[in-house]
Amino acid sequence: MKLTILFGGASFEHEISIVSAITLKEKLTTFDLNFVFCDGDHQFYLIDPAKMKATTFSKGEHKKQPLLTLTNGAFSQKSMFGSKEYADVVLNLIHGGDGEDGTIAALLDFYSIKYIGPRKEACTFSYDKRFTKYLCEAINVKSVKYEVFYKNEQKNLDLEFPVIVKPATLGSSIGVSIVKEESEFDYALDTAFEYDSVVLVEPFIEGVKEYNLAGFSADNKINFSIVEEPQKEEFLDFEKKYMDFSRSESVSKAEIEEELINKLKTNFEKVYRGLFEGALIRCDFFVVNGEVLLNEINPIPGSMANYLFEDFEASLLLLVNALPHKKRAKISYDYIHSISQAKGK
Repeated sequence: MKLTILFGGASFEHEISIVSAITLKEKLTTFDLNFVFCDGDHQFYLIDPAKMKATTFSKGEHKKQPLLTLTNGAFSQKSMFGSKEYADVVLNLIHGGDGEDGTIAALLDFYSIKYIGPRKEACTFSYDKRFTKYLCEAINVKSVKYEVFYKNEQKNLDLEFPVIVKPATLGSSIGVSIVKEESEFDYALDTAFEYDSVVLVEPFIEGVKEYNLAGFSADNKINFSIVEEPQKEEFLDFEKKYMDFSRSESVSKAEIEEELINKLKTNFEKVYRGLFEGALIRCDFFVVNGEVLLNEINPIPGSMANYLFEDFEASLLLLVNALPHKKRAKISYDYIHSISQAKGK
């Protein structure tokens, strides 16, 4: 099976995307892989699989690789002898801006390229944490309480301390702070506003039970991963999450009752159905006093959450064969012809 992994992008999570791509190279051994790197200037490069290592990008050596352009249905490599097209299914592995904000989805849709990843509508509700909250309210999925703060706005916090402060459109704990006292709050807001003009503030629930569940739609059903109970410290900073994105070893199932597993799956399906078809996503849940709360939607999880699936390659192949097809409008010019005939022109 041929598959093109698209990674990089112009975002704060650029390096994490590189780590994810390198991890999947080692994980997808039965796939015929191509690697397309999107740099910070939105140039596309075809990367030799032998050069898929971090220093290729940190030292700028990727610029010696062939440049690609987009054409209908494919990436295209032009040369003096013509052009070669890579019309494989694309796996959108660009984390953060570009990949998760809908930019890449719109671009691939525009060029009629088949891809694994969230469509632009799904990106709207998962990239911005405010809209994730609005989605939860619309589909009757409970989430953590929150308040929204805007840059240059004067507003008092109604939530009690401790709280967690996070930029609305970033992941990987970038710009995130735990605030235990009021005296620390303004500084935490300033830190978050360095990355985004909108900030969410939520209660920091100490010792909360957290569970991760991934899945995708194929064969008219949701195919679930195992449920993981991540063993985390109080707070994972960027460096710790950076390493987390390179995970490839399978993890153990959470030792929880079937009733709770079913609750998690029910909430996952509410989030996924009618919005995330074509994507493999991971939902992170909190459980507080037996109540399931959605914490976050990961529309392009680190290393595609491969470690949560018993047979990741088989799962990905199943998804490839179930990708939604967007029908293009047929252009006929019948209306213009009829007007021209009526006017005798």
